[in-house]
Amino acid sequence: MATMMRWDPFQDLRDAQEEMAQMAQMAQMSPRLAHALGLQGQPQGSDRATAWAPALDISERKDAYLVTVELPGVEADDLDITLEDGLLTIQGERHFAHDSSEQQFHRVERRYGAFRRSITLPAHVMAEGIQASADNGVLQILVPKAEEAKPTRIQVHPGPIEGTAANGEDATPS
Repeated sequence: MATMMRWDPFQDLRDAQEEMAQMAQMAQMSPRLAHALGLQGQPQGSDRATAWAPALDISERKDAYLVTVELPGVEADDLDITLEDGLLTIQGERHFAHDSSEQQFHRVERRYGAFRRSITLPAHVMAEGIQASADNGVLQILVPKAEEAKPTRIQVHPGPIEGTAANGEDATPS
Protein backbone atom coordinates (compact mmCIF):
# COMPACT_ATOMS: atom_id res chain seq x y z
CA MET A 1 0.00 0.00 0.00
CA ALA A 2 1.44 3.37 -1.04
CA THR A 3 1.63 6.21 1.45
CA MET A 4 0.68 9.67 0.21
CA MET A 5 2.82 12.54 1.48
CA ARG A 6 1.76 16.17 1.23
CA TRP A 7 4.33 18.08 -0.81
CA ASP A 8 4.97 21.70 -0.02
CA PRO A 9 7.20 23.24 -2.70
CA PHE A 10 8.09 26.21 -0.49
CA GLN A 11 8.99 24.33 2.69
CA ASP A 12 12.70 24.12 1.83
CA LEU A 13 12.77 27.85 1.18
CA ARG A 14 11.04 28.60 4.50
CA ASP A 15 13.46 26.30 6.34
CA ALA A 16 16.46 28.03 4.74
CA GLN A 17 15.05 31.45 5.61
CA GLU A 18 14.50 30.37 9.23
CA GLU A 19 18.07 29.07 9.47
CA MET A 20 19.37 32.35 8.06
CA ALA A 21 17.29 34.27 10.60
CA GLN A 22 18.76 32.14 13.41
CA MET A 23 22.27 32.80 12.10
CA ALA A 24 21.47 36.50 11.91
CA GLN A 25 20.54 36.47 15.57
CA MET A 26 23.77 34.76 16.52
CA ALA A 27 26.12 36.78 14.28
CA GLN A 28 24.25 40.10 14.15
CA MET A 29 23.85 40.11 10.37
CA SER A 30 24.30 43.41 8.57
CA PRO A 31 21.09 45.21 7.57
CA ARG A 32 22.03 44.98 3.87
CA LEU A 33 22.43 41.20 4.02
CA ALA A 34 19.20 40.84 6.01
CA HIS A 35 17.41 42.89 3.34
CA ALA A 36 18.89 40.77 0.53
CA LEU A 37 17.69 37.58 2.24
CA GLY A 38 14.20 38.97 2.83
CA LEU A 39 14.62 38.99 6.60
CA GLN A 40 14.20 42.71 7.25
CA GLY A 41 11.19 43.79 9.26
CA GLN A 42 10.61 40.32 10.71
CA PRO A 43 10.55 40.07 14.47
CA GLN A 44 13.27 37.82 15.80
CA GLY A 45 13.07 35.35 18.64
CA SER A 46 10.28 33.34 20.21
CA ASP A 47 7.48 35.80 19.42
CA ARG A 48 7.84 35.37 15.66
CA ALA A 49 4.72 33.90 14.08
CA THR A 50 5.33 31.71 11.06
CA ALA A 51 2.63 31.31 8.41
CA TRP A 52 1.12 27.87 8.34
CA ALA A 53 -1.73 25.94 6.81
CA PRO A 54 -3.21 22.97 8.68
CA ALA A 55 -3.33 19.64 6.86
CA LEU A 56 -6.77 18.48 5.81
CA ASP A 57 -8.45 15.46 4.26
CA ILE A 58 -11.69 15.38 2.27
CA SER A 59 -13.58 12.12 2.02
CA GLU A 60 -16.89 11.25 0.44
CA ARG A 61 -19.64 9.08 1.79
CA LYS A 62 -22.89 8.09 0.14
CA ASP A 63 -24.79 10.86 1.94
CA ALA A 64 -22.13 13.50 2.75
CA TYR A 65 -18.62 14.87 2.40
CA LEU A 66 -16.35 14.82 5.45
CA VAL A 67 -13.61 17.42 5.87
CA THR A 68 -11.07 16.53 8.58
CA VAL A 69 -8.54 19.18 9.63
CA GLU A 70 -5.57 18.77 12.00
CA LEU A 71 -5.65 21.71 14.42
CA PRO A 72 -3.68 20.82 17.56
CA GLY A 73 -3.54 23.70 19.99
CA VAL A 74 -6.39 25.63 18.34
CA GLU A 75 -9.41 26.34 20.52
CA ALA A 76 -12.91 26.11 19.04
CA ASP A 77 -13.45 29.79 19.93
CA ASP A 78 -10.49 30.70 17.70
CA LEU A 79 -12.14 29.13 14.60
CA ASP A 80 -14.42 30.73 12.04
CA ILE A 81 -16.07 28.48 9.44
CA THR A 82 -18.13 30.00 6.63
CA LEU A 83 -19.81 28.86 3.42
CA GLU A 84 -20.32 31.45 0.71
CA ASP A 85 -21.01 30.78 -2.99
CA GLY A 86 -19.91 27.14 -2.67
CA LEU A 87 -16.62 28.04 -0.95
CA LEU A 88 -16.10 26.51 2.50
CA THR A 89 -13.55 28.61 4.41
CA ILE A 90 -11.89 27.57 7.66
CA GLN A 91 -9.86 30.25 9.37
CA GLY A 92 -8.48 30.79 12.80
CA GLU A 93 -5.36 31.25 14.83
CA ARG A 94 -3.03 29.09 16.88
CA HIS A 95 -1.39 31.09 19.63
CA PHE A 96 2.21 30.60 20.73
CA ALA A 97 1.83 28.55 23.92
CA HIS A 98 5.05 29.49 25.74
CA ASP A 99 5.09 33.26 25.98
CA SER A 100 7.43 33.47 28.93
CA SER A 101 10.39 35.78 29.24
CA GLU A 102 12.03 33.20 31.53
CA GLN A 103 12.39 30.66 28.72
CA GLN A 104 14.93 30.86 25.95
CA PHE A 105 14.09 28.80 22.89
CA HIS A 106 16.86 27.15 20.92
CA ARG A 107 14.57 25.80 18.19
CA VAL A 108 10.93 26.48 17.33
CA GLU A 109 9.53 24.18 14.64
CA ARG A 110 5.82 24.24 15.42
CA ARG A 111 3.85 26.69 13.33
CA TYR A 112 1.56 29.24 14.90
CA GLY A 113 -0.34 32.35 13.93
CA ALA A 114 -3.32 32.93 11.69
CA PHE A 115 -4.34 30.46 8.99
CA ARG A 116 -6.99 30.18 6.30
CA ARG A 117 -8.02 27.19 4.16
CA SER A 118 -10.73 27.33 1.49
CA ILE A 119 -12.38 24.41 -0.28
CA THR A 120 -14.72 24.58 -3.26
CA LEU A 121 -17.72 22.34 -2.63
CA PRO A 122 -19.88 20.69 -5.29
CA ALA A 123 -23.15 22.44 -6.09
CA HIS A 124 -25.31 19.63 -4.72
CA VAL A 125 -24.77 20.11 -0.96
CA MET A 126 -27.23 21.15 1.75
CA ALA A 127 -25.68 24.28 3.27
CA GLU A 128 -28.23 24.43 6.09
CA GLY A 129 -27.26 20.92 7.27
CA ILE A 130 -23.49 21.45 7.69
CA GLN A 131 -22.17 20.42 11.12
CA ALA A 132 -18.76 20.95 12.71
CA SER A 133 -17.12 19.45 15.80
CA ALA A 134 -13.65 19.58 17.33
CA ASP A 135 -12.10 16.91 19.53
CA ASN A 136 -8.46 16.32 20.53
CA GLY A 137 -7.10 18.80 18.00
CA VAL A 138 -9.08 17.41 15.06
CA LEU A 139 -11.85 19.43 13.42
CA GLN A 140 -14.48 17.53 11.46
CA ILE A 141 -16.97 19.22 9.17
CA LEU A 142 -19.84 17.12 7.81
CA VAL A 143 -21.34 18.53 4.62
CA PRO A 144 -24.53 16.62 3.69
CA LYS A 145 -25.31 16.01 0.03
CA ALA A 146 -28.61 17.23 -1.39
CA GLU A 147 -31.11 14.73 -2.68
CA GLU A 148 -30.35 14.07 -6.31
CA ALA A 149 -33.16 14.92 -8.69
CA LYS A 150 -34.62 11.59 -9.75
CA PRO A 151 -36.00 11.35 -13.28
CA THR A 152 -39.80 11.06 -13.41
CA ARG A 153 -41.38 8.75 -15.94
CA ILE A 154 -44.27 10.40 -17.76
CA GLN A 155 -46.92 8.10 -19.14
CA VAL A 156 -48.32 8.88 -22.61
CA HIS A 157 -52.12 8.60 -22.98
CA PRO A 158 -53.86 8.27 -26.34
CA GLY A 159 -55.94 11.25 -27.53
CA PRO A 160 -55.79 14.94 -26.67
CA ILE A 161 -55.17 16.26 -23.17
CA GLU A 162 -58.40 17.36 -21.56
CA GLY A 163 -59.13 20.99 -22.39
CA THR A 164 -57.18 21.01 -25.69
CA ALA A 165 -58.16 20.05 -29.22
CA ALA A 166 -56.04 17.87 -31.47
CA ASN A 167 -54.89 20.93 -33.43
CA GLY A 168 -53.56 22.62 -30.28
CA GLU A 169 -56.44 25.12 -29.90
CA ASP A 170 -58.40 25.41 -26.70
CA ALA A 171 -61.30 22.96 -26.91
CA THR A 172 -63.12 24.34 -23.90
CA PRO A 173 -66.56 25.66 -24.97
CA SER A 174 -67.04 29.43 -24.54
